[in-house]
Amino acid sequence: MCLCRTLPSAHPCVMNRCPNYTCFFTSASAESNQTGPSSLRDLPGIGPSLSVFSVLVVTLLAMLVVATFLWNILVLATILRVRTFHRVPHNLVASMAISDVMVAALVMPLSLVHELSGRRWWLGRLLCQVWISCDVLCCTASIWNVTAIALDRYWSITRHLEYTLRTRRRISNIMITLTWLLSATISLTPVLFGWGETYSEGNMECQVSQEPSYTIFSTFGAFYLPLCVVLFVYWKIYKAAKFRIGSRKSNSITPITPEALEVREASQQPQMVFTARHATVTFQTDGDTWREQKEKKAALMVGILIGVFVLCWIPFFITELINPLCSCNIPPIWKSIFLWLGYSNSFFNPLIYTAFNKNYNNAFKTLFLRQQ
Repeated sequence: MCLCRTLPSAHPCVMNRCPNYTCFFTSASAESNQTGPSSLRDLPGIGPSLSVFSVLVVTLLAMLVVATFLWNILVLATILRVRTFHRVPHNLVASMAISDVMVAALVMPLSLVHELSGRRWWLGRLLCQVWISCDVLCCTASIWNVTAIALDRYWSITRHLEYTLRTRRRISNIMITLTWLLSATISLTPVLFGWGETYSEGNMECQVSQEPSYTIFSTFGAFYLPLCVVLFVYWKIYKAAKFRIGSRKSNSITPITPEALEVREASQQPQMVFTARHATVTFQTDGDTWREQKEKKAALMVGILIGVFVLCWIPFFITELINPLCSCNIPPIWKSIFLWLGYSNSFFNPLIYTAFNKNYNNAFKTLFLRQQ
């Protein structure tokens, strides 16, 4: 539909009778400049023609959305189909996969439309509130699920005698419930209690509430608190692993004399001592036991999971915190980069977890063979 009737008679669009869609972008930009500082042309490639770079970026983002959705669906299907996965810690992985599937299905597509529209919202107030609520809910749940997995690994390594299967199941169910309750509280507070505004009809903006008090509450509840928890947990895991390696090295196979035994007893080093007549031998088998290898792999997995989580989300939450507090003008392109970097964490989570679990790899192969 031609928009020439809304323009002055001397406008070039009227003279050319709108031969192509160039006039639409020109008129839309002219109208948007009257309502706000930004326009459709603020995003690279949105204008009379799409550049090759813009098409490439849009294609990569669309592929990220599809890959995130499919990979997390595959993890969920594997957990549902394989009976041995119907226990902890796989229920924590299932909760994480559900939150990441929701990010890919409910949040990322509308975010991509938002980016293509030059970060202007054309879909109304109701859909804006639904999108923002889903965004905060799913991303917060994904972050807290990573924290729950890290806590589960920490307790299983440091308290494996007290952390029985029954205790582990009960605690994991409590953590999953608290994760979703906290995420729902953070996401629905602005809608239910009017804590700030998410939609601006005049500027056609749709964003998380910029009320400073809500910004502090949401960013600390959704990121900075779980960040402190996971960093503390990994530091404790690293200390426990270092202590075990050091204690194992101190217990090497060493024949000693009674005189040397008295010296060692004075130093009070823990040793396993066996006395046979005049010879005393202390020993411990070299090499890692099965449990030590399992703990090392779990510690490595948790470390990579936490590292990727921090790298993906910390740029976004730093800008999200300082922007309303100091009224800083952050370029929209950097907001988009930081936001999609955070979304990409939902793609990396299942990749990292399943890469360190041979059971998942075998289950994937079995699942594909049955499909064929």
